[in-house]
Amino acid sequence: MSSWIKRGHYNHEYHHKQSQYVVKEYSSTAAMEDQCAYCRVKEVVKKKATEKYVYEGPMVRGPHFLVRLRSHTVFENTSVKLFCTVDGFPLPIVKWYRDDVTLDMSSGRYLVDVKGGVHSLEIPRCTTDDTAQYTVVATNNHGQASSQAAVLVKRYRQEEESCPYAWLPFTAAMLPKIEYTKINITFVDKFGPIFSSEGGSASLKATMTLSPNLANLQPEAQWYRDDTRLFDSKWVKIETGRGVTTLTLPKLYKDDEGLYTLRMVTKGGTAEHSAFVSVSDGPPPVPNAPGAPMDIKIHDANRDYVIVSWKPPNTTTEGPILGYFVDKCEVGTENWAQCNDHPIKICKYPVSGLFEGHSYYFRVRAVNSHGISKASRMSDPIAALDPTEFEKLHTKKLGGKLKVVSYHDEVEDEGKPPAAPTAIHASETDRTYVVLSWKAPAYSSRAPMWYYMEKCLEESGAWQRVNTQVPIRSPRYAAFDLAEGKQYRFRVLSANMYGCSEPSEPTGSIKTQELKGVPSAPGQVIATRETDTSVLIQWASPKEPNNLIGYYIDQCVKGSKAWTSANHKPHKDSKFVVSGLTKGETYMFRVQAINELGLSDESQESAPISVLAALTPPSAPYDISMLSCDGHSMILNWKKPLESGGAKIKEYYVDKRRSGTTMWREVNVPPVGERLYKVEGLTEGAIYQFKVYAANLAGLGPASKHSADFTCEVWTMPESGPAYDLTLTEVRNDSIVVEWQKPVYTGSGPITGYHVEYSKTGSSEWITANETAVSHRFYKVTGLEEDASYEFRVRAANAAGVGMASMASDSMCAKAVEGAQEVSCTVDQKSGDIVLTFESCQMNEGSHFVWKRDYKEITEFSKGEIRTEGNVSKMIFKHADKEDFGTYSVSVTNTAGVSSSFDISAEELAKMLALSYDIRHPVIPLKSELAYKILERGRMKFWLQAEEISSNVTYKFFANDKELSGADPNKMGHDVSTGIIEFILDHFTEDNEGTYTCQITDGGGKGQSSLVLIGDAFKAALAEADYQRREYIRVKEGPHFSEFLSLHVGDDCSVTLVCKVANLKKESEFHWYKEDTEIIPDVKPDLGAGVCKLPIKLFSLKTAGIYKATISDERGKDMSQIDISGKVFDEAINKLTTLAGATAAELVIKCTATGIQLQCHMKYYTGEMNITWLHGETRLSHSDKVKIGGESSMATMEVIEPTERDQGIYSIVITDPENSHKRSLDLSGEVYEKAYAEFQKLKAEAYAERNRGMVVGGLPDVVTIMEKKTLSLTCTVCGDPKPQVSWLKSGNEVEPDDQYVVSLDQGKFASLTIKGVSMEDSGRYTMIVQNKYGGESVDIVVSVYRQGEKLPEARPTLTPKTIIPPKLPIEIPQSKSQAAASPAPAAPSHAPPKAQTPGRGVKSPTPTRRK
Repeated sequence: MSSWIKRGHYNHEYHHKQSQYVVKEYSSTAAMEDQCAYCRVKEVVKKKATEKYVYEGPMVRGPHFLVRLRSHTVFENTSVKLFCTVDGFPLPIVKWYRDDVTLDMSSGRYLVDVKGGVHSLEIPRCTTDDTAQYTVVATNNHGQASSQAAVLVKRYRQEEESCPYAWLPFTAAMLPKIEYTKINITFVDKFGPIFSSEGGSASLKATMTLSPNLANLQPEAQWYRDDTRLFDSKWVKIETGRGVTTLTLPKLYKDDEGLYTLRMVTKGGTAEHSAFVSVSDGPPPVPNAPGAPMDIKIHDANRDYVIVSWKPPNTTTEGPILGYFVDKCEVGTENWAQCNDHPIKICKYPVSGLFEGHSYYFRVRAVNSHGISKASRMSDPIAALDPTEFEKLHTKKLGGKLKVVSYHDEVEDEGKPPAAPTAIHASETDRTYVVLSWKAPAYSSRAPMWYYMEKCLEESGAWQRVNTQVPIRSPRYAAFDLAEGKQYRFRVLSANMYGCSEPSEPTGSIKTQELKGVPSAPGQVIATRETDTSVLIQWASPKEPNNLIGYYIDQCVKGSKAWTSANHKPHKDSKFVVSGLTKGETYMFRVQAINELGLSDESQESAPISVLAALTPPSAPYDISMLSCDGHSMILNWKKPLESGGAKIKEYYVDKRRSGTTMWREVNVPPVGERLYKVEGLTEGAIYQFKVYAANLAGLGPASKHSADFTCEVWTMPESGPAYDLTLTEVRNDSIVVEWQKPVYTGSGPITGYHVEYSKTGSSEWITANETAVSHRFYKVTGLEEDASYEFRVRAANAAGVGMASMASDSMCAKAVEGAQEVSCTVDQKSGDIVLTFESCQMNEGSHFVWKRDYKEITEFSKGEIRTEGNVSKMIFKHADKEDFGTYSVSVTNTAGVSSSFDISAEELAKMLALSYDIRHPVIPLKSELAYKILERGRMKFWLQAEEISSNVTYKFFANDKELSGADPNKMGHDVSTGIIEFILDHFTEDNEGTYTCQITDGGGKGQSSLVLIGDAFKAALAEADYQRREYIRVKEGPHFSEFLSLHVGDDCSVTLVCKVANLKKESEFHWYKEDTEIIPDVKPDLGAGVCKLPIKLFSLKTAGIYKATISDERGKDMSQIDISGKVFDEAINKLTTLAGATAAELVIKCTATGIQLQCHMKYYTGEMNITWLHGETRLSHSDKVKIGGESSMATMEVIEPTERDQGIYSIVITDPENSHKRSLDLSGEVYEKAYAEFQKLKAEAYAERNRGMVVGGLPDVVTIMEKKTLSLTCTVCGDPKPQVSWLKSGNEVEPDDQYVVSLDQGKFASLTIKGVSMEDSGRYTMIVQNKYGGESVDIVVSVYRQGEKLPEARPTLTPKTIIPPKLPIEIPQSKSQAAASPAPAAPSHAPPKAQTPGRGVKSPTPTRRK
């Protein structure tokens, strides 16, 4: 009897996760010994089964198993037979399945028999491959039923067999070590990533070779999806044989997505290969409906319910999912029934109401606002059976090795109620249900036993029965419809036909789960390079996983917003390889976490990453050579690794050892970047070996083979050392170009040339390619045999002879790269650039073009640019000169030696330069030269016609070397189809006489044409224009300008715009504009007279600009404009200057408080006039010392703070285009003294005025106050020195006492306070503020009234301030520098100034009251 079915040892978790079926196992330790004994056992089993099911309920017409299949464990090479008895009407049809696949009866391995409703399946000779789960399904019109059983086929155990080494002593009884044959498996053809969609199919095929290929030692092909072993089923088909294995997915679902791994397993090892299979959503039933759910799992299967779970689909482009529908279908039918009426929002649902013993399929559909998705892949079939049937099994030995299995309730016992269950506990907790398990009581009665479950809400204490309708047959059941987040206690009662047991001990408090929501967004997303079509994505797990199921990864090309799903099935790990990307494209990625409630927010987007292969360390350097030795150091060189690992090799490390030793020592702690290194600190005469490592960004590569033995001896030979770094380029069928570097050791003299030698690979005969040494470090070896391989070396020569040979180059086959192109040299027909072009026949990752001149790399190209697009590179000479001849070569890195060159000789370069000049300086041919044509309104059209022009043509028109504007009212344009270019001059007048020129530029071409209109030719054109203008006016009969705008300067220096209009009506309107802003003149234009004038006041540069006049009515509109700038403005200024100079008066003196001012009165003055002031012969300019200016009719010049040096003759010179007008004045002697005295007087008065005592503010003119109040008159005073303040009442000084308080705070705030005012205090008060520079007095009228009286009307009397003159003489403080200066003429004393009487503003009669 198997230990699995011993009472109390059944593992529920194993049962549900592994088998998913309820089975009853029948075990036998050996083959059946006696057929008669077997028949007796069969009769007993049949009788007991019939009795058992009599008690379970009434008979049904649908299929019903009276005796179900029993599981068996047998040994290899024995037979096994499965029995079952089925009843139903009409007679059910029975089918047998092995692991859910219909049994193939044609193979002869299985024997099926039917006798009187007893069905059997026999396997005559079992092998280990027969270990499986077998299902029998019975179907009739009323339904279907199924039963399952497991067959386990075992090998004989070693301990049951005799040991051939048992007779040996213990120490010698050890079994010999088994040596397995090593089979090397090499994959020839591998399967790659597959990208498909639901409903399609996929096939993964691998072809391999075996070495050795032994017929009896063939490897086992194991297929895995995400580390889960796959077997043949209706979803997966596996075929293996003859070095080929194929896995076929006949109908794809998103459940099939994952990483597929093929493992070829032998006893000596394993070979494996993996690739990702992506399965996207198929077309939805309705647009924008969600994708189908996936990964349908069945949990906790019982007699009448199961729990179904699934994983949500990705919703990158669809709307959010609103819920799910769960469907069921009984095995053997095709009738799908919806289990839930309303969509459920979480990915788990308990399905109840199942029929015991029936098998079912389940599927799930998702719902969003647009519709319902396709159904998921249906689950594996699940039987609604009691999972604890094993615990009811009882074994009885019938004799020999035979045992019969029966139920405990088939054993007779006296009739009494069962005992109470024990060990009740919750095995699973969810939001709305709890799965309870308990230990059944010991029970041995034929009467069936069942259970009742009761629940109690923790906070209420009231027990309530959970299952009131359906008896519970197994010690495991789920309590549904619980409240979310509540605490419950549960207990269970046993019952049979004789009564109920006592309740079990209640469970502890069990809390249902609360809805925590979707997970938080994953953390930082990091993308790293994987291959040239895939990227590795890693991210941080969510801080709040909330029962995390997995992740969805989205991808997007940088710069777009089109996010697509990288996986369509939740991925469990926090890293994922995104496959199927475009090489070189830049992507961004984001991640969403998933639980049973749905998808989290998106993570932050990863940094953009370009899809390139991941980096690997480089391969080993090789061919280490010694270039020089001085007895204490050696200079080494080596060849770079053949494989760079996808990144530039940045560093090299050198190790050394003495020859004959094993200890390697590091030579260079800081790595070297070049392949040339000086090893120092060596012992003279010692023999050394070296090895080199290369490193890139990915890490350190393997070490090179150690060098030959190098002896540390001083090189003294007169010949040179070896050249190094031989490079072979431009490989053709009969030639190869060799390049090299100059030897480090030059011998006794400078190197004079080089000899190149070559030899066929494998031959020791070296041939000198050039008998005459070449001075440059490159040489093209010709005359080679096609497809032959050669090696090359170089010897340097000096005066002493030919030196050491370099290390031989790598072997090179003289065969051009397939599709190789040569460099071409052309002159661009449009730009005139000299262009060297090369098209590469190969381009790989990291490939780039390297251009050289005379085989020296060009790092800076100042003569033009090097432009590369795709596989074509161009060297463009934009500024070539005659020194740019030479050999230009180009090579392409990371290719099979793609390279080429072109030799430009001096003669060929000269021809190309001449052609380039002609292209860059073309002359645009003209069909007709510049001509004119008179248009209506007298407009003049200048035009020419070119042979051909493009849409990018540009042109300019000039008149007398001044560019003409094409702005309104003039016009300028061209016609590409005809080649005509024209300019229309709106107003052709007498001022337009001269030479007209048109300059054309089109691309690199230029053209020019001129027309001379002077003398009789101009007069004829002008007459024709006038005639056309008059004719236009006559025909049109609309308002127009008979004379266009002109600027007039009158004799009185007035500046006026004047025009004449004609053909007006009463409704005609005239307007003036300046810079498109209308001007409203003081006097409206007199349209009746036909003359309109606009005075320009204070004509100067500020009034310059474009003026416009318009005349219009319903018949039309005419316009005239004038640009008052440039020549027009200058002519007006010149005329004003002429009038001003003719009317200029003599200079007069006007002193000010700041200096002595000279004035010259004239008719008009503006700063734009050509006026010059002179002191003697020295020209004066505006500065801090001299102020030059004027008013509208006077020019002034003021000398600030004059001194003795400022005496002399001052002149003003007014210059017009024809004459100059000069006025002079001698400011010296007595004239200067009088002027200086007047200046000092005004200066002193101004100083005294600024510093005298003054009232700044604060006093009112009138104050009205009630009797017995306190009056405070306060103001701010100023002055330097600080002034004195006194108060008067009615002309008498106010004496301070207890009632009158006078104060001056900080010399600034003066106040008079009257306490307890009375009627006698009414009157006029005066405040006097005074210092040595004078002062002023201010009057205030105070009006006092009694309480209850009407407030008197305040009528302030406007009394001016009284100015107090300063004390004479006025003393102005002088600085030390002023005191030390030469004294100016003494200023005579003068009388005090007259008192000024400025008016004062009336202030509010109500003062600010201060308490």
